[in-house]
Amino acid sequence: MPLIDVIYFNAGGGHRAAARALEAINERQRLGWTLRCLNLFEILDPQRRFRRLTGIEPEDVYNLRLKKGWTAGLAQELRLFQASIRLAHPWLVRRLREHWLASRPDLVVSLIPNFNRPLIVSLDAALPDVPLLTVMTDLADYPPHFWIEPGTGQHIVCGTERAYAQARAMGVQEARVHRVAGMLLHPDFHTPLALDRAAERERLGLDPARPTGVVLFGGHGSASMERIAHELDDVQLLLMCGHNEALARRLERRRSMAPHAVLGFTREVRRYLQLGDFFIGKPGPGSLSEAVHVGLPVITFRNAWTMPQERYNAEWVREHGLGLVLASPRGIRAAVQRLIDELDHYRARVERVPNRAAFELPGVIARVLAHGAKAHAADGSDAPETLCAALPAD
Repeated sequence: MPLIDVIYFNAGGGHRAAARALEAINERQRLGWTLRCLNLFEILDPQRRFRRLTGIEPEDVYNLRLKKGWTAGLAQELRLFQASIRLAHPWLVRRLREHWLASRPDLVVSLIPNFNRPLIVSLDAALPDVPLLTVMTDLADYPPHFWIEPGTGQHIVCGTERAYAQARAMGVQEARVHRVAGMLLHPDFHTPLALDRAAERERLGLDPARPTGVVLFGGHGSASMERIAHELDDVQLLLMCGHNEALARRLERRRSMAPHAVLGFTREVRRYLQLGDFFIGKPGPGSLSEAVHVGLPVITFRNAWTMPQERYNAEWVREHGLGLVLASPRGIRAAVQRLIDELDHYRARVERVPNRAAFELPGVIARVLAHGAKAHAADGSDAPETLCAALPAD
């Protein structure tokens, strides 16, 4: 039974969500893998010295920035962060090499950016026949040293043509670039959900017949949601605030002309997305992919405060005609009216965008595992049994 180490961290939430999706796919399809989902920072700091010194987890530095809002100098901040990783590279490689020698996986799957070079260098040093497969959870790379590390033996899974073209342009061998259709979503998103939309809307205090926008800015919400609620006072909205309880309380206290339902954190994002007619939110790859997959046209934003790796996502929306991109909530009223007026047109565009990554990724993993098995066999070791095929079609 192949042993796969799946590396994630809790920065943002999309990386852990991808790990959960992979766990669910393995379990539901009985693929026969043993998955160990490992937080990178728990590998690097098992005694949690960082938390003892600072009172917070390493990922909380990122998540606190999400909550407070990024600055226009984020690109420079990201480069400084990457420079600190390069300075720590020898230590990272030593620590990770120790982990691989102790854990001895058959494959390492990385669901994280920024750290792929120390991951693969350490893996090559410890277990040279074990592959590293990086599954991008962004629609495009933000080079250098973000997702794609050319000149290494890294395998890379790309969910868009842009990401695939970037990998090839950087010189990654074609056999190591794996194209799938879309971002990896939890298999629940591919399972029909029996839902009485009218009854569910009424339960939330919404009008079943009124066009409804779902407003979602990630797991920690955003102050922008208050501005959006104000600008769309007479538009029916479902405002999803995630873990931001203070934001939820402020929105609940607002009085509006149209019904506005406010939700805190929920794991039933799919259910609530399906209650909407369109989506409003930041250009996060997960949120956009989930909204589009359930059939919602989108309104999103791109400006100096957009995270660098998410700026292409707004272009993706424009390129495919999936909705509208604004610089700020200032123009959202006119944008919503246009979207509602042309809802059938935008819905048709959304329906043309396939997402089959959950069905295609297992086949990629099987091929990369087999690649590692051949390397072991070439060294005289026993090759493992034939691995699973891809997930069946819908």
